[in-house]
Amino acid sequence: MKLNTRYMENNDCYKIGRKITPKGIMVHSTATPGVMAADWFSRWNRSYKAGEINRQVCAHAFLDDVEVWQYLPWNHRGWHAGGAANNTHIGIEICEPNGFTYSNGANMIGYDARKQKRYFRKAWQNAVDLCVMLCQKYGLSERDIICHSEGHKKGIASNHADVMHWFPKHGESMDSFRAAVRVALNKKDEPPDSPTGIAVDDVVEIKATVDRYYPGGPVIPDWVRQAYYHKVTQVISNGKPVIKGGKACVLLGKRIDKKSGKESVGIMSWIDKGALIVIVPKETERSPEAKKQTVDTKYYRVQVGAFSEKENAEDLLGKIKAAGFKGFVKYE
Repeated sequence: MKLNTRYMENNDCYKIGRKITPKGIMVHSTATPGVMAADWFSRWNRSYKAGEINRQVCAHAFLDDVEVWQYLPWNHRGWHAGGAANNTHIGIEICEPNGFTYSNGANMIGYDARKQKRYFRKAWQNAVDLCVMLCQKYGLSERDIICHSEGHKKGIASNHADVMHWFPKHGESMDSFRAAVRVALNKKDEPPDSPTGIAVDDVVEIKATVDRYYPGGPVIPDWVRQAYYHKVTQVISNGKPVIKGGKACVLLGKRIDKKSGKESVGIMSWIDKGALIVIVPKETERSPEAKKQTVDTKYYRVQVGAFSEKENAEDLLGKIKAAGFKGFVKYE
């Protein structure tokens, strides 16, 4: 995450200078296709009182697929929520890519999720990284993060649809966003040697002989065991292994379709680590000896496709990597 700071000192919100103790983060999206994070400074660094702008608005930060721009001090009361959340929440705006328009409020006309996948994923990751930084700075957790539309349901924000008019187009939600933040926070707290013997980001399969997540726990549905691999998202909590039914457990996160390699939102369930088979270990967990063996060993390599469009090749590469295999695109 590339963080830049330039305060909107001409905005009336900055001039008033009210302070808050941040108790949460509110995620917005701009509903202004193609206007990137750095562009908002010239748009909003103006005074409503002086007639330079027709809205009383100011958010703490804007981000896109490349960078994050902080425009207000984090403990400064912003004008982003249209409600009481201004008194408690840091407001961050995710910029939306070009190539579509809006109609009837939050209708995204002509938005092609496949073409916008790369932009969305990079912007999503910048948003996750920013939230992780703010959570660590102010002692918050993923439970303290909401979007604008959730704020409206809570009665602390105006009636806006963001970000739930956009995230589902990419198979995501605020629940999966919060889960991603939680995983990132736990990674930062995770000791170098996992006490469970299984590492975050390991791709695992549930053993065929296992019928429950842990002794005395819920029964594992057949579809979970038969059709999917899973990524481990957490191995400890508060610095200690999680014990359920007398067994050290790990948290299963995103699932990976065994046939297509497609990654999707997971089941988020704790499971006995002894019930798992590691299919693809996290790269950084491999020993120096294993890494040396990879260098010294000759392999038969498999080419899985040839495409005239680079985008199609990269889409397949993403599926291969999601399934836990290494790969690359070569142009000839």
